Amino acid sequence: MVKSINFVVLGKQDIASEFGKKGTESDLTLYDRKESDIIKTWVIPNGFPEKIQPLFQAINLAEYVIFHVDKLDKFTGEQIIALDSLKKEKGILSHTFDVDESKLNMMIKGTVVENYIRADQDKIKEEMNTLEPITNDDPAELLIDHCFDVKGVGTVILGKVSNGKIKQYDNLKLFPAGIDVLIKSIQMHDDPVLESICPARVGLAVKGVKPDEVSRGDIISADGVVTVNSDLELDFTKSPFYKSDIAENQGCLVSVGLQIKAAKFVSITPLKLKFEKPIVYKSGDIAVILKPESPTIRILGSGIIL
Repeated sequence: MVKSINFVVLGKQDIASEFGKKGTESDLTLYDRKESDIIKTWVIPNGFPEKIQPLFQAINLAEYVIFHVDKLDKFTGEQIIALDSLKKEKGILSHTFDVDESKLNMMIKGTVVENYIRADQDKIKEEMNTLEPITNDDPAELLIDHCFDVKGVGTVILGKVSNGKIKQYDNLKLFPAGIDVLIKSIQMHDDPVLESICPARVGLAVKGVKPDEVSRGDIISADGVVTVNSDLELDFTKSPFYKSDIAENQGCLVSVGLQIKAAKFVSITPLKLKFEKPIVYKSGDIAVILKPESPTIRILGSGIIL
């Protein structure tokens, strides 16, 4: 069985081209390489820093972080806060020669980034090779990041098997829509396979759904694995760097997995949100509240979904 490892590359994103071959390209760009029986994928949020949304989506696609810091500015700060909000505890930290290491140490103090493996740029690959694939045998779940129509094939979905195993001819459901989906075929690294185990990146040819019915962040799984709702309650912590007040009926964006959806605060203590469109989640998932229009930090805070 082919194994998989997924990395997010932050800071100086262009180092990803040294690791693999460029594949899918949008506001998230993916690079991959097959080494013996392991497929490694690197995702970069090239839509960031113009937009905050791709940063959270890229981090949520990865098990491991490669953070190559080339400047100490508010966007580096946002990346540190994002990693800490999402509890991304496994990573490699390096920096360019012109970065003041003592200032960087101050910025990461008390965050998950503080405990990353430290490496010079020329040693990043070496450190990456020490990291092991992380898998589980939970109920099957696929996180969707791209979807399109292919002539002669039909609907093709790209994404990450976030839990368990997906097999050819599985009958599953697309959430939050609740549409029945048949997995016609599976590809990994352009090779056809009969099944793929998490955290594999896959291309699925599917029956039962059209591309315009699929959005980034949708989940394919069996019934009863995920919850679909328009109301959420969070065990919420406001970011100390976000200085503005929050109030009932104020609007925001909420990041859960790869979903970024509009919501408003219906209660501040406890923090309750109402969404314009239903969101798909599991109890214990992390929700991050974003204010893209904020002139300073765009991350308002985060919390576990209750």
